[in-house]
Amino acid sequence: MGHLVTVVRGLYQRFRQLIHEAAKFGVVGVVGVLITNFGYALLHNTFGTGPVTAATIATIVATAVSYVANRYWSFRHRERTSVAREGTIFFVLNGIGLAIQDAVVAFNYYILGYGNNKAAEFIALNVGIALATVFRFWSYRRWVWAAPADPAGATAGGRQPQPASPAPQVPPMAPSANRQPAPVRNGDGHPPDLLHANGHRPSGQGTRRTG
Repeated sequence: MGHLVTVVRGLYQRFRQLIHEAAKFGVVGVVGVLITNFGYALLHNTFGTGPVTAATIATIVATAVSYVANRYWSFRHRERTSVAREGTIFFVLNGIGLAIQDAVVAFNYYILGYGNNKAAEFIALNVGIALATVFRFWSYRRWVWAAPADPAGATAGGRQPQPASPAPQVPPMAPSANRQPAPVRNGDGHPPDLLHANGHRPSGQGTRRTG
């Protein structure tokens, strides 16, 4: 049991940021699903709007709410640029997500012919929402709100960077046993025992007297 707790704790520490983002994104997604389902039911069942049109309008409203919630809550710790740039990319990616969702709704209604089956419509709508949500979560983290640029912070997956390994220490080279000491030279650059051209020794190097 203790080993399992350690493993779970290690996984949590490794993917902590990803888990927190996914949880917040999930809450925002639930709110978006409620808005989408309520808007779809209101437009399609009450006002007789077509299923694809109703899903599109409801999703656009839910997308606007999701943008504000994700920017200022789910991904508030990530890199930010201008609202115009973020909003443009956000709505383009949501357009792709909407196309995924509408494709599922249209497949159920026009291909399978379950347009009069309320349970099938409900399932198709929410399967489309689920597939679109997975795409949105991945694309938001990649293109709308990128990971922080601080190398000391966590990475996109929530993992902490590992410190660099220290460079190996090279031991000092031992002096060679055959290495001869450098000869001692006097002030004029000649060895102390070398006679000058005039036959005299350098000054201070005269013959030692014996007593």
